[in-house]
Amino acid sequence: MTGIGFTVWFTGLPSSGKSTLAEALCERLSSLGHQARVFDGDRLRATISKDLGFTKEDRDKHVLRVGDLCRQFNREGGVALAALVSPYAEIRAKNREKIDRFAEVFVDAPLEVCIRRDVRGLYKKALNNEVKNFTGISDPYEPPPSPEIRLRTDQESVEESVRKILNYLEGRGWVETRPS
Repeated sequence: MTGIGFTVWFTGLPSSGKSTLAEALCERLSSLGHQARVFDGDRLRATISKDLGFTKEDRDKHVLRVGDLCRQFNREGGVALAALVSPYAEIRAKNREKIDRFAEVFVDAPLEVCIRRDVRGLYKKALNNEVKNFTGISDPYEPPPSPEIRLRTDQESVEESVRKILNYLEGRGWVETRPS
């Protein structure tokens, strides 16, 4: 199945489950015939944003760059799955304005759950003041006021969360999960 592309923008605290969900959704959408790709914020920092740090200005530039990639991929008919902390509501709104078909997914997990899940130990370092500008500790995270989808990854399985996203996308007419 091909057609007009769209973007699913996963936002939430570090270690909330954004990349895990984006990868699972990518697999499912690919199995339905969509050209889907995950645009992972951490991975893209090593390429298109290797010149940026973690100040507010640099974070905003990074989020806008990823938004540009998603918009271009959508124009080619692809489904962009952006998995970025993207902590500031204003910049997420700018991407929403420039991407025609955009669904914001708030990956909502309590801070203590994110700290427990953190395999890289970044929260521990941030709590010990070894890492500066760490979202949720020494830098703010602005939850979306009205996301299309809110997922509670501390209460739902990956499969349940992916099903919620697919139900939304199907309701919008962006995907078809059942044969016609």
